[in-house]
Amino acid sequence: MRKSIAVDMDGVIADEETQLLTWYEKHYGVKIHPHELIGRKEEEVVPERDAYSKLSATPGYFRTTPVMPGAIEAVKKLMENYDVYIVSAAMQYPHSLPEKLGWLNEHFPFISWRNIIFCGDKSIIGTDYMIDDHIKNLDFFKGKTIMFNAFHNVSYNHHQRVNNWDEVLGLMEGVG
Repeated sequence: MRKSIAVDMDGVIADEETQLLTWYEKHYGVKIHPHELIGRKEEEVVPERDAYSKLSATPGYFRTTPVMPGAIEAVKKLMENYDVYIVSAAMQYPHSLPEKLGWLNEHFPFISWRNIIFCGDKSIIGTDYMIDDHIKNLDFFKGKTIMFNAFHNVSYNHHQRVNNWDEVLGLMEGVG
């Protein structure tokens, strides 16, 4: 029987860091360099306390997020040996549901609608593996965890870390 993998969207296949910094500069006129984020919590990324929530609530934010380098090719490769599910906690911003679905249909049209899960709490996910950048999702997952490197998780080491999609493929090669 094929094993299954839950793949997070934001910060894993969707380059949320680049999107946030681009939109922040566009809307607030301040450029923040990615190296300045290392070790910060997500709520500490930008000086204005509610800027991240405001930007995330802006129509078009999720729909125009860049694809993470190597993600499309890697997901296609993983699908050769695994059942791959895209899992996103998309309930906080209701407009994100159609935007994320449109984004997936554009960039990952080979993913069936049956393999897309939008939820509020990822602890219900029962796949064999989970690739995510958030400790809160990985800590409660019952299968094997793979932590995708992000500025907000650099100080955690209790999950298998990968820095990019090439490392994901190397790790998963021959495991399934």
